[in-house]
Amino acid sequence: MAELLDGVRHALVVHAHPDDEVLAGGALLRELHERGIRVSLVTCSRGEAGEIVAGVLPADTGDAELAAFREGELRGSIAALGIDAHYWLGAPPARAAGREARSYRDSGMRWIRPGVAGPGDERDRRSLTAAPLEEVVADLDAVLALDRPDLVIGYDDAGGYGHPDHVRAREAALAAARAAGIPYAELIDDPEEPGVEWFALPQHREAVLAALRSHRTQLAVAEDGRTLVHSGGQRQDVPLEAGLRLVR
Repeated sequence: MAELLDGVRHALVVHAHPDDEVLAGGALLRELHERGIRVSLVTCSRGEAGEIVAGVLPADTGDAELAAFREGELRGSIAALGIDAHYWLGAPPARAAGREARSYRDSGMRWIRPGVAGPGDERDRRSLTAAPLEEVVADLDAVLALDRPDLVIGYDDAGGYGHPDHVRAREAALAAARAAGIPYAELIDDPEEPGVEWFALPQHREAVLAALRSHRTQLAVAEDGRTLVHSGGQRQDVPLEAGLRLVR
């Protein structure tokens, strides 16, 4: 059976916030790099609405300062994972021609039940989910026309764990990929799901750990290098597996 990555020379990955690139498939991105596949990353927002780990930044840090800090965190993660090119959605060249540059803000979220997120109580008019879907798709169209990947990788239809920005990123990335005639593969976290090609990648632990440790505002890695604690207190194993499924 042909593997999903057969013949792929250049993959473009669409994520919602800084840290998603490592938490949702970071080991896979490093694997693509090791295989000689060029990897481009689009990040849709700077994660201004997220919780932060206590003590990393002053308590009075504003959204602009947090956004700038998270940009720096992302640069460290990009280097660790071997990502070749990065685009902030809304900023040229990841902006539709004729439109003024903009920054899509984090839309925020709330927990509906353990492990599942939904829309927050308030939504900033500058946020990713407040923007017309057509605008977000047009910005991704511009990236695809410039970057010309063989494969687009993004979230499943639930947006992973349901964050509104993840869901919007999925909608826009799938629409842009289809318009450009580029295959779209969704990230799946269950190897038992039908049609999933599963990647177990323990050999990339050190690269993933380095990327995780770059995101100091969002998480802390345990001393044993096997688990991490999120800013909200949730614990999980260091992610060293990922699944891909082609969306037809």
